[in-house]
Amino acid sequence: MNVIAFFHAYKFTHFASTGSKTQAPGKLATTGKIKALVFGISNPRPENNPKPQEAYRTIVLESNKKIECWYKSSQVNPAKGTVILFHGYGGEKSSMIDKAGIFDSLGYHTLLVDFMGSGGSEGNTTTIGYKEAAQVKTAYEYIRGKGEKNVYLFGTSMGSAAIMKAIHDDQLKVKGIIVECPFGSLYTTVCARFHNIHAPAFPMAALLVFWGGVQNGYWAFGHNPATYAKAISCPTLLLYGEQDQNVSKAETDEIYANLQGEKRLCTYPLAGHENYLKKYRQAWTNDVTLFLQPLNRQTFEQED
Repeated sequence: MNVIAFFHAYKFTHFASTGSKTQAPGKLATTGKIKALVFGISNPRPENNPKPQEAYRTIVLESNKKIECWYKSSQVNPAKGTVILFHGYGGEKSSMIDKAGIFDSLGYHTLLVDFMGSGGSEGNTTTIGYKEAAQVKTAYEYIRGKGEKNVYLFGTSMGSAAIMKAIHDDQLKVKGIIVECPFGSLYTTVCARFHNIHAPAFPMAALLVFWGGVQNGYWAFGHNPATYAKAISCPTLLLYGEQDQNVSKAETDEIYANLQGEKRLCTYPLAGHENYLKKYRQAWTNDVTLFLQPLNRQTFEQED
């Protein structure tokens, strides 16, 4: 069991240079589910496609790994601030182009970031947000170094976890954060992946988390955004799809309860662990627009 967990953890945290991605559990045949359970999932290294249609600059920053970013100036002048966008597990900065476009239309510059192992950034590994938190800090410091005072952080899934850890660890002074579907703990989200293929989580989920941490040099059982939330006092918009099979509503409620500052939770009834713009583009845009207006944030807190 340890041998299986070791190789499974390696494939989960190391992107392959070739091959095709393993389908979602619900789309796998029985033999495919067994193969994924025994040998691990196949994850090709995420590549950026497409690129922004508007003018942008490519920037490479030195963090714990070299990370590549796209900086786009807002077409609204004067701009209201800068939003830094962080993708989820198995994603890349090109997956943030649609949301960056909305932030642009609202009057914000945007910085789209490739975490290590993805797109134009260095390496082929991921730590599901743990070491990526240092890259959040690096991107934040770069924007602050340009003289920007109104900095917002946006993340989805793993990107949300990385943002929350960065604020917990380094007390980043941001104007606010928008986080989509962060998991409560790394262990619970690994358990969910076993449940999705109708396989028992015990004891393999714990072994997977243990070996994944050992291989990547950190204590993976301590990677808990629900705990990080207790150190977050900046305004926070938490977004969640009610059909999410990777993150439970209970995890989301715990994170929301632990947040210390102004906050609002918005849920989308028919959305799963996916890009919310596919089904709720207008609702998402409205929620984000109102959050970015300080007077309305106070109204949200009173309503909740």
